[in-house]
Amino acid sequence: MDASVDEICSRIRFLLEEAIERNMAEGILLSGGLDASVLAVIASRSAPLRAFTVAFQGAPAPDVEYATLMANHLRLKHFVHRFDEDELHDAIPMVVKTMKSFDPMEIRNSVTIYVGFRIAKEEEMRSVMTGDGCDELFAGYSFLFGLRKEKLELELQKLWDVMEFSSILLAKALGIEAKLPYLDPEFKSFAMELGSRYKVQTEKGQVYGKWILRKAFEDLLPNEVAWRVKTPIEHGSGTTTLSTLFNQRISDTEFDEKRRKYLSEDKVIIRNKEQLFYYETYRSVVGVPRPSDVRGKICTQCNSNVPEKATYCRTCGAYPI
Repeated sequence: MDASVDEICSRIRFLLEEAIERNMAEGILLSGGLDASVLAVIASRSAPLRAFTVAFQGAPAPDVEYATLMANHLRLKHFVHRFDEDELHDAIPMVVKTMKSFDPMEIRNSVTIYVGFRIAKEEEMRSVMTGDGCDELFAGYSFLFGLRKEKLELELQKLWDVMEFSSILLAKALGIEAKLPYLDPEFKSFAMELGSRYKVQTEKGQVYGKWILRKAFEDLLPNEVAWRVKTPIEHGSGTTTLSTLFNQRISDTEFDEKRRKYLSEDKVIIRNKEQLFYYETYRSVVGVPRPSDVRGKICTQCNSNVPEKATYCRTCGAYPI
């Protein structure tokens, strides 16, 4: 590494240590991805840390393997919980009500987080860290990789303008606190000001996001974790298989009838069977979506208000809008 990269890595380590000290928690949601693993490396130095990993029973869930590797590396007390369909159905109404969403991607991700927090609470954790914000700050998403510098920085700014994280609301709903060290003001400010060339780079022939964070901690992490490709929560935990589950549970006839009914009665477009299940839950615990500001930007698929700069609807998942 040249001196400038070395200095940036040192600065990142220092600022993140301070951020974690200000946002220390008793537990951590550990997926075995880069973001949470970096937090675990630093936090485990100063206090006992319990790690929690959850996955959907019977589904491929690579997070379990990577999280176990990381927990063993740091000698953490590690809780792995595989939730079944009964737990899934118990969690969905609370997740839908808390997030005010029937977007399948949101629900798949948030159910995993919610169950993780619930297991942590059962182990008497009052606060739990998550790696939220790292992908947004350090360009972790693959759709950013092929962009020129100006376009990359524009897209990052758009992400920063609208980023919100379900962990804060889901933890609160359970009566515990989510700690998000990457969003600590000083660290967040540094990350936003850091040049985009340090965020997306090629390493050994492969393009990586969060490149500078990987370089800063590669000596402290197992290589498989330091250079693990970004894995969305739904894929890492196995909840991506929920679409197949609901396709099996809901007949084509029922889906067609209900899709027409909700389009006619509620003016809501239902795209698939999984979303139908979440929408019926939403309709029951939240109500039929309506705009609170008729002069604001409104989603054409569910009639909910969306922020003016938003490109997708957090309520139903419509994209682009």
